[in-house]
Amino acid sequence: MLTHSLFRDVKIVSREIQRTIKTGAVMPLPSRVFPAALIAAVILLAPLEAFAQSGDAKPADKPPQTGQTTDPAKDSQRRADEFAEAAAQVSGPAGNPECVWLGRRVVNLLWRDDLDTAFRHLDLYDRFGCPGQHIQATFRCVVRKGTIDPKAPESLSARVHACWLSPASPPPPATAATNPAPAGTTSK
Repeated sequence: MLTHSLFRDVKIVSREIQRTIKTGAVMPLPSRVFPAALIAAVILLAPLEAFAQSGDAKPADKPPQTGQTTDPAKDSQRRADEFAEAAAQVSGPAGNPECVWLGRRVVNLLWRDDLDTAFRHLDLYDRFGCPGQHIQATFRCVVRKGTIDPKAPESLSARVHACWLSPASPPPPATAATNPAPAGTTSK
């Protein structure tokens, strides 16, 4: 019984297909061409869009920004000089190279509000026997000196380095000093 009804359904579908072929009733041309054209456009334009988003193909052609060294030998020499300067100016374990490097990183991270990473570095700082009070004093010095230009990352590093060497340095004088009110006006 099941095979008989299945055979009958196949026969009906077969008749419908033959009738469609004989009468020429097919999908209109625009409804067949439009989806094909759309698929072809997507396939052809996708690589162009990806290429346009990839940015500059030659990032090495950009000139180095001020304050950045391109020579690794000069950079390592500069770091060695900074560590030697810190060892000469800072007494105790805070002048050790590992304490200087980790401590400056902690203060940098604290300034940029990356507390999770700062605390991980602070754990390492403590393991090396470096003094926690020096981190506190350095961060206090950095904060007291005011805001830092976010477009100049070297200014943060320079300020942290200066505060690491001398955390008790006084903050710069206030630029917006109290000005007397102009004549004829009162402040309420």
